[in-house]
Amino acid sequence: MIRCKDLSWGAPGRPLAPPLNMERPTGSLTAIIGANGSGKSSLLKVLAGLQKPLSGKVMLEVPRHGGISFLPQQQHLDRQFPISLQELVAAGSWGNRHTPAMRRQLLQAALAGWALNGLEHHPLMALSGGELQRALLARLSLAEAPLLLLDEPHAALDEQGQALLWKYIHGWHAEGRTVVVVCHDLAAVREHIPHTLRINGAGCVLGRSVDLIAQQPRTLEA
Repeated sequence: MIRCKDLSWGAPGRPLAPPLNMERPTGSLTAIIGANGSGKSSLLKVLAGLQKPLSGKVMLEVPRHGGISFLPQQQHLDRQFPISLQELVAAGSWGNRHTPAMRRQLLQAALAGWALNGLEHHPLMALSGGELQRALLARLSLAEAPLLLLDEPHAALDEQGQALLWKYIHGWHAEGRTVVVVCHDLAAVREHIPHTLRINGAGCVLGRSVDLIAQQPRTLEA
């Protein structure tokens, strides 16, 4: 469960939106939409515990094992770091209670599931934006976390990659995980995500995606 009580976030003295009061149950699937600078990514970081709120509280109810997995925007990743795609993906299994043989099996399944076979030994700098994004998502899929916070997971993905993304998101949701997705593709949100939190300077509104998106332009840039 995610519960926000009188939550403000942003730079000191400059909250990005009026205080947020929101509750999302365990196993829910929720989008966050809003214009550039509205505070979508910052809110996700506050939920992940990576950024302190200005005021108010965030209360999360997640099992001790697994905890939270956060997918940042890929520009925050150092592509010069000397590891291969396979090593990046394998990092998702750190802390999991699996035997080495099971970790290898799950790694191979994740690489195949995200159409990364043949790229295992490529360095990060040699990957296209879409390949890197699928690698980051494959790493996330190995973490087995009950709470997934995804910041623009569709970025750089082609049509095949986006189809894989929504397949996995629906699979995680079906497993009972709580998933929050920052997304600016409103058509995809309307099709795939039942509830949406819309952020703007006037306040935050949580409602059915089809209702909120009917009031918006077709897309909101990230």
